[in-house]
Amino acid sequence: MKFDDLDARLRVFETAHDHCALPGLYLVARLDGRGFTRLTKEIHRFEAPFDERFRDMMVRTVEHLMQCGFRVSYGFTQSDEISLLLDPAEDTFGRKLRKLISVLAGEASARFTQQLGAVACFDCRISQLPRPADVVDYFRWRQEDAHRNSLNAHCYWLLRGLGHDVAQATARVKGLGVGAKNELLFQHGVNYNELPAWQKRGVGVYWASRLKDAFDPIRQQPVQVTRRALHVDYQLPLGADYAALLRPWLRPADEA
Repeated sequence: MKFDDLDARLRVFETAHDHCALPGLYLVARLDGRGFTRLTKEIHRFEAPFDERFRDMMVRTVEHLMQCGFRVSYGFTQSDEISLLLDPAEDTFGRKLRKLISVLAGEASARFTQQLGAVACFDCRISQLPRPADVVDYFRWRQEDAHRNSLNAHCYWLLRGLGHDVAQATARVKGLGVGAKNELLFQHGVNYNELPAWQKRGVGVYWASRLKDAFDPIRQQPVQVTRRALHVDYQLPLGADYAALLRPWLRPADEA
């Protein structure tokens, strides 16, 4: 059989179930590290419950994803997960979900592996959100998840340090309410409210304008120019202030 005939007959098996995101929908990609608990606690032994080296690797991975060929307006990372808000007008690959998912997962895996010096893998899924309010709720949801994970992690590793085994520490944390968890930490010298914001709220990455020193060859003098660059925010706000931070990236696609 000729190649063209084979190509026409078999390519349909690859593309028959292709799904494309509809125009006008907001796309948010969420990537999660595969097996990262074992990777970071047993194989490479990052500091628990939080390690700035691991945080920085995740941030650099977000920065890479925001510059690898897609128009990404906002990135957020907490623990071993990353969320990316794509520009409303993003139409790379014709908005084919399988292409967006596979390329983003591959780029994240490659960038993190490069930094770690060992194989690391991310999976990816995409939420298609119809309204700006849904996008705001999504990122507030992930920020609240960061808070819950942070509080639980600090309590868990405190208990492990006090001699509890895995099962005991897990059961103890599971049986405590938020107030009791804060009190447990406080009784052992940890004021949860004073912990770094990035541990409790995650880290945001977004594009911002910056002044940069340059040289004007015509006038032969130093000047300052405005450049668009990525900004890493370790002090994300909460509630309505967080919604206000996100709002500039929620314009409709026909205004992008």
